[in-house]
Amino acid sequence: MNRSSFRTLLGLLAVLVLALSFSACGDDEDEGGSSGGAATTTAPADSGEISADEKAANKIATIDGASGTSLTVGSKNFTEQYVLGEIYAQALKAAGYNVKTDLKLGSEVIAYKALRQGEIEAYPEYTGTALTSFFDVKIADVPKDAEQAYEDAKAAYAKQKVTALPPTPFENTYRMAVTKATAERIGNPTKISDLADSAKDLTVNGYPECRQRIDCLLGVQQTYKLKFKKFLPGENPYQVLDSGDADVAFVFSTDGPLSTDKYVVLDDDKSLFPPYNISFTARDSVAQKLGDGGQAVVTNVQKYMTEEIMQELNARVDIDKQEPKSVAAEYLKNFGFTS
Repeated sequence: MNRSSFRTLLGLLAVLVLALSFSACGDDEDEGGSSGGAATTTAPADSGEISADEKAANKIATIDGASGTSLTVGSKNFTEQYVLGEIYAQALKAAGYNVKTDLKLGSEVIAYKALRQGEIEAYPEYTGTALTSFFDVKIADVPKDAEQAYEDAKAAYAKQKVTALPPTPFENTYRMAVTKATAERIGNPTKISDLADSAKDLTVNGYPECRQRIDCLLGVQQTYKLKFKKFLPGENPYQVLDSGDADVAFVFSTDGPLSTDKYVVLDDDKSLFPPYNISFTARDSVAQKLGDGGQAVVTNVQKYMTEEIMQELNARVDIDKQEPKSVAAEYLKNFGFTS
C-alpha cells in the first residue's frame, strides 16, 4: 500500500487533536470518545497541517547541560515499541542529551530487568503490562480508568526507584474487529454487545493464549455472555479475517492494518479490556538527570499520539516496510519538534 500522503494524513489528524482539545476547554462540553460529534476549532486546515505558530511552539530547544548526560533508550521487540523508542531517543537527542538506543530487547520482563540493572536508562512500557507483569496485579483487578491505572503503576514503580512519566493519549489494548463485508452481513455491529444474536454462528480468532485470558476470549464470554461457534487460534488476525477463515478477531487497538479502513473495530461497551497507555519509565537517578526540561521533552512529543496516529505510524513499518527510525523522524518533523 502506498502512503505517499502520510505527512498530510498526520497533519489532518493533528488538526483533529487540536479540535478536540479546543472543544474540551469550552463550556458544558462532555468528555467524549474519538467517535464524538464534530468540534469547532480555530486551527488552520487549509494545508492539512498544524499552524506555523504551533510548530514553532513545539520546537525542541537545546537544554543547558544536557550534553553531559548520557543515556540509552531501550524498547521491547515489536513495531510500536521500535517507533516509540526512536521517537523518544531522537527527541532527547534534539534537546542535547547524549543518546544511544538498544531496541529489540525482548519481552517486558527482559526490558524491565535491563532497566533495573542499568543496561538501559529508560524505555516505554504499558501501564496495564507493568501492573500485571511486575507488580502482581491480577488482570481483573487492573483499574478500568486509564489515569488510575497510571497512578497505580507510578506508585508501584516508585517503590523500586523507577520514575514513570505521564502517559500517552493512546492505549494499545485488545479490541474485536470484523471486516466491513462481515459487518454488513451480520447487521453492522458497532459494539461487542451487538454480537449477541450472531455469535453462535461466528468463528472468532485470537492469539493461542487468548482462549484462557480474562482480558480476551474468556473475559468476553463471561462479561458479554457470548458463545461463539468456534475459536480459531492464530497469530495473523487480519489474514484470517480477509480470507474468511474467521468472522471476528481479537486485535490490538493500534495495529497498522486498522489504518486501511478495511475493518470495523467494535467498541468495548462494557469496559472489559484494561487500559494500556504508554509511560516512559526511567530509573530515578536518570529522571533526576533529565530534570524538568528533559521530562517535558518526553511528555510534549506524546501529545499528538492518538490511536489513529499510532495505527498509521505502525502501518508505515508493517505495511510499507519503512524503517522505524525514519518513521519516528517524520513524526517529529511533521509536528515541528525537529526541523
